[in-house]
Amino acid sequence: MKRIILSALLLVATGLSVNAQGVEYKVITSIESIIPSGLGRSRLISVNDTRNYKDFTSTQSKSNKSRNKSKRGNMRVKGFDETKLLNFYNVAGIRFQNIATNDALITSKINTMVADGWDLAFVTSAVESDAGKDDGKGIFITRYIFKKAN
Repeated sequence: MKRIILSALLLVATGLSVNAQGVEYKVITSIESIIPSGLGRSRLISVNDTRNYKDFTSTQSKSNKSRNKSKRGNMRVKGFDETKLLNFYNVAGIRFQNIATNDALITSKINTMVADGWDLAFVTSAVESDAGKDDGKGIFITRYIFKKAN
């Protein structure tokens, strides 16, 4: 009996450690223009290529400066999906129909990701808005962070 319980606990513990380490993350970014007159560009971006951050990281300290000699051109990702979204503004001002359209497209992307086995783990957003009388530019950015067990 003790062997059975010990074996069961060992299997559960092994399974938990595999699941805890076997997680993959994916970031989807929406960028929505808040430039008046509809002049901005709004997109939903989903990367297909991968990069290892270590290839572009250097360590700084008083006694040791390691330089990473990778060129920025090697950093740039060329494989990604770009879904057009509508701008928040048009010539007449804020356009609520455009916001509803973007919501429908983003919802479709989230539902597709969930159907493909991804879980929406985190959502974070930020805005860079009009900085005064002569600015008139800005974006609203949202990052949707998904995770999936391998």
